[in-house]
Parts: sequence; C-alpha cells; structure tokens
Amino acid sequence: MVATPGKLLGQFFTPPAVVSSLMKWLHLSPGETFLDPSCGDGRFIGTHPRSVGIDCCPGSCADARRHSPSATVIEAEFFGWAARTRERFDAVGGNPPFIRYQSFTGTTRQLAQRLAAENGAQLSGLASSWAPFIVVATGLLKPGGRAAFVVPAEIGHATYAGPVVEALCAAFDEVHIVAVREKLFPDLSEDVWLLHARGYGGRTSRVSLSILDSFTWSDEPPAVTRHVSLDDYRRCGRRLRPCLLRSEVLDTYAELGRSTSVMRLSEMARVGIGYVSGANDFFHLTPREAEYLGVPEALLRVAVRRTDQLPDHDIDAEVVDGWLARNLPVLLLHLAGATEIPARVQGYLRSSAGQEASGAYKCRVREPWYAVPGVTQPDGFLSVMCHVTPRLVGNPYGCVCANSVHAVTMSNGLPFSAVREGWAHPLAQLSQELEGHPLGGGMLKLEPREAGRVAVPIASLRLRSADTQRLEEGIHTMRRWRHIVG
Repeated sequence: MVATPGKLLGQFFTPPAVVSSLMKWLHLSPGETFLDPSCGDGRFIGTHPRSVGIDCCPGSCADARRHSPSATVIEAEFFGWAARTRERFDAVGGNPPFIRYQSFTGTTRQLAQRLAAENGAQLSGLASSWAPFIVVATGLLKPGGRAAFVVPAEIGHATYAGPVVEALCAAFDEVHIVAVREKLFPDLSEDVWLLHARGYGGRTSRVSLSILDSFTWSDEPPAVTRHVSLDDYRRCGRRLRPCLLRSEVLDTYAELGRSTSVMRLSEMARVGIGYVSGANDFFHLTPREAEYLGVPEALLRVAVRRTDQLPDHDIDAEVVDGWLARNLPVLLLHLAGATEIPARVQGYLRSSAGQEASGAYKCRVREPWYAVPGVTQPDGFLSVMCHVTPRLVGNPYGCVCANSVHAVTMSNGLPFSAVREGWAHPLAQLSQELEGHPLGGGMLKLEPREAGRVAVPIASLRLRSADTQRLEEGIHTMRRWRHIVG
C-alpha cells in the first residue's frame, strides 16, 4: 500500500469539536497571538484572528491560507524556523505530527533534539516527532502563556515522554493531561489524549490528570480526577498509565507486590531477544529443504520464529513433531563454529538466494556472513506482543528463537515451572498490563526491561476477596483502555 503524503508527514486532521474545545481552553483575547507549529489545513489558526501557522507542506499551507485569511501562514520546516525566529506568543497549540523515530531522522531530528534540550528536555533518538514539537513550541511563549495540544496517548507510557512531562512541569504553573478512553480519531489505530498547560514561566511539582471515558465539547478543561506528584510519577517509572486505575486498586497492587511471595521476573530470569539472522527466509529451512540440501542434523536447530508458533503449553517433542510434519520453515541453518560445511550446503550459500542474503546489512557486517550469532537454548519463551495476555511457555525440547520472541533463561535456581505458574496469577496479569505498553489495534507489547519488571508470585499468595476483586477490576480497566473488552 502506498503511503499518502499526509501519512508520511504524520498529518491527521483534528475533529472540529476538539479544535473548538482546545482553543476555548486557551482563553485568547482578540489582541493576543497564537502559534500552531504544524497548522495543516488551518483549522486551529482559523479560529483566532492573530494567528501564525507553520507547515512544511505546500498543499496544506495553501489550504490554511484559504481557510484562515486573517492568519499568517509560513511554509517552513518548524524547527529551522523556531531556531531563527524572535517572535514570542501568548498561546501555542494544535495537533503536532506523529512521526515515529524510524522516519523522523537526519538533520531535522538533530536540530529538534538540540532545541528541545535547550528547553529542558533531553530526548533520546527513540522519541517520535510530537515530543520535540511540543517542547520547542512551548519555548516560544511569552511569560504567562498557555498551551493546548492533541498528543498521542504515548505521553502516558512511552519512555521518551518522561522528559517532556518533566520539562513542562518545570516551565508552567499547571500541566493538565486529559486521558480519553474512546478514540478521538476513529480511523487511527493509535489513541490520543489532550494536553493543556498555563502560566508559562512558572513551575509545578505535580501533573493534573483528568480521566474521561469519552470526549465531549467543553469551553473549559474537564475537572481534575487526581493530582499526580512528580515524586509519584517517577516512582511509577515516569508513566501516567497506571494512574488510570482507582487509587484503591493501585494501593492493593503495590501492597501485594511487596509480599515476600512475589518477585520481579528480572530477579528470577534473564529476558532478552533471540538471535538476529539478517535473512530469515534464507536461514530457516523446511524439513524437505533441509533433506534436499543434505544438511546434517548437527547444523540444524529447531527454532521458534514467531509468537504465533507458541503453543498453550510447553514446547515438547509432540509440538515439534507437529511443526515438522506440516513442513514448516522452523529449522535454523546454524553454521557458526562449523568446521566442515557439506558441498551442497556450500552451493546453497553461493546460490542467488545466498548472494542476496549476504548483502543484507546484518549479514554483511559479520564474518563469516552465514554464521548466525547469539543462538542459545533458553528455558522458555515469552511473546513480545499479545492481544490479551503475554504467552510464557517452557522449552523442554531445547529450541532456539529468533528476535521476534523473547528468550527467558532462569538465573537464580528457581525452576521455570515456578515462573510459568505465577505468570497466570491475577497480580502478574495486572502487572503485565501496567509494565507493558499498548500499541495500535489493542495489542500489548512487552520489551525485555518491561517484562523484567513484571511482578510474579512464586509461592502461594493468599488473596482476600477484596484483593481479588480489585486485581480483576484493574485488569479489566487496562484492557478496556486497550479496547479489547467492553
């Protein structure tokens, strides 16, 4: 599918009710000035006569000029313009582009990071474009200025969002984040929240959080559900997502997590990614292909390539026999350390498919290119992404795994069965929701460090009826915010 120019630029135009509400929250008087750093078709700047809109897309600038004849529309790359301008504004706002770090590259990202750092936010190379847009745009405010933005829900859980929230708290009297469960952009898989800040030049030690099931137009920001101190925010790993739960649920979760019967997964095991072959289709053979090439068993490893391979129980001989009987490409050609390579396998390496594979980046930077590194036999496997619950299965057969699956290797003498049994406990299930992060389409992703923080009961953990109810409420709440339960 060909990406549209709007998608390439991270443009998704904002519903009118959201535009109108955010602009009302700014309380702009006729003589005050407003900046939209990514004005798109001009729907924000069209609501206020003394507006300036910046956009790098000529078509969007043309639309903005038609829709907002009283505004000043500048066709420019925002960060370059921000570095040059001496203008300062009474308010800033809009819907900044959401471009993930893989596409937000080059000199533009370098400039964005530098300007963000000058405004108090040290952003890593993993930050999506909206983060420096907001930090740099708010740095163009006059003392006492206000801000109102549409933001990805990632502001509640992404690692790179922490410096943004901290920088805003160091620059405003009040930072107000509005979490909205129902989608504001029905056509987008990503969720969005809203950000309102006032009193530029001030400072606050807390985040005001409003939790809404759905959004309706309002001329004032919604009532604050709770205030989250920066100390509590940091204790939560600089994540606001756990605060979507009622305080009683969070208290129960924290209390149970301190039990001597509970350990973090990282205290029991090492969680890491599997090997990176560089050319999966080339290095993974079906049984028939391996037989045709005459590959000795010593040069083959049965591999878990994808999460959907994982069964509901441990991977034993019966599971593997099923894969082989279906002629699935689950045999890794493992030539690292091989002292003698059969002639037909050498021919396979010299084939057109081998020549193509040898040119892949991960292959061409290793010597020899066909020796896949990091192939180990862990005690179990953990799914990276899931729809409901991350799947954890044992590995009695001794399979290896590619980097689309996490490898779990026990490290403190406990048997793998202790982790597997505890993984299904309601405390662990809620912990998986809180430590992981949501992706579009309701998926939950667990990075290795996130998985390591999951609380796992390793002995009988006695739960009162109220404890069970609160844990189940927490699980249900977090899954509702992922849109997988009603």
